Amino acid sequence: MGLFTDIKDSISRAADRLFATDTQKRIGIYGPPNAGKTTLANRIARDWTGDAIGPESHVPHETRRARRKENVEIKRNGQSVSIDIVDTPGVTTKVDYNEFLEYDMEEEDAVRRSREATEGVAEAMHWLREDVDGVIYVLDSTDDPFTQVNTMLVGIIESQNLPVLIFANKIDLEESNVTRIENAFPQHETVELSALEGQNMDEVYDKIAEYFG
Repeated sequence: MGLFTDIKDSISRAADRLFATDTQKRIGIYGPPNAGKTTLANRIARDWTGDAIGPESHVPHETRRARRKENVEIKRNGQSVSIDIVDTPGVTTKVDYNEFLEYDMEEEDAVRRSREATEGVAEAMHWLREDVDGVIYVLDSTDDPFTQVNTMLVGIIESQNLPVLIFANKIDLEESNVTRIENAFPQHETVELSALEGQNMDEVYDKIAEYFG
């Protein structure tokens, strides 16, 4: 019964997304830790509302709870799309408190942060399965995209029939390799950008309006 119930619920959610008359869409920003998700979320929010969503940090798992910015209206080429941006915690298969010790945290704080980060991963997965209408998947273009986490998440997104854009972030860095990301996920369009420097944001907004409008 549990399997049939899950299938029925999944079909119901898919139908709700397909036939929804509400133009407000929840777009989740997903990806591994330190890919630049919050930097991108803040860039989008500031450009169109004047306000940031949350603090940015070089410390992994700084975002430990999903944060939402509502009514972000993006206007491009005569088209307008109104979205709620959901900045989610970085998804990983394991959170090790030793990661935080490398940033001069006390052990007690590191353990607490790792526990909160683990809870954040669970929350991000809940949002993905239940509460988003589309996904912006952010990858650090200086890292190898062929990982278990990326393959798993993109597979889940596809199984949910969610529209997805893959953003190859950090093109301002010398080690950036966008082609590697394009080759990893050729079934999806990849848009290159630097959320930190604001490079190629015009194309980013064009694609958001096109995919989620």
